[in-house]
Amino acid sequence: MTGLWADGGPYQAWVDHLRRWAALEPVDPAALPPLTQEQFDADTWARLTAHLTGALTARLVAWADAMVRALAQAHDEFSYGRELAQARTGLHTVRALAAHPGLPASLRERLTALVDEQIPQVQAQLERGLEEEARRGTDPRRVEARRRTLRDNALTATLGAPPPPAPGQPWAYDPAAPPRRRILPG
Repeated sequence: MTGLWADGGPYQAWVDHLRRWAALEPVDPAALPPLTQEQFDADTWARLTAHLTGALTARLVAWADAMVRALAQAHDEFSYGRELAQARTGLHTVRALAAHPGLPASLRERLTALVDEQIPQVQAQLERGLEEEARRGTDPRRVEARRRTLRDNALTATLGAPPPPAPGQPWAYDPAAPPRRRILPG
């Protein structure tokens, strides 16, 4: 470490952010200070990496749980596709933290690779679930329609995709915001 900070400095700023982010609190990653490899000793980097991987894991688990609940409640293909699209938005958020520009490049690459390994696995699990439904005797047309919706709205589309617009930019979507109420003429 190159200096002492009364408030914990950049390390503490990252740890506090990660704890809040993992708990699904609204936090601004743009406020995080940039980190360089020379800034901390090996033990400090190991602790910070543990905080990072722990936060990413917590968010991925929360994301998967929410997605499974939402998909289970989707009763038609439109709803199922919408839930998959919203799930991709959640993945963009997780990938954005893993690839945060304030992290050293080597750490960013490792974290992004860890997250990106999970996405095809989840996609495959969803496809296996449809195969199990078919084996249980669910109407083959329904299973095939669901399979088509899953493939048309694949979670793997987030891999290599550019990040979504930053908050405050036109057409930005905030998945944590409450749903907007629509009033239809009647």
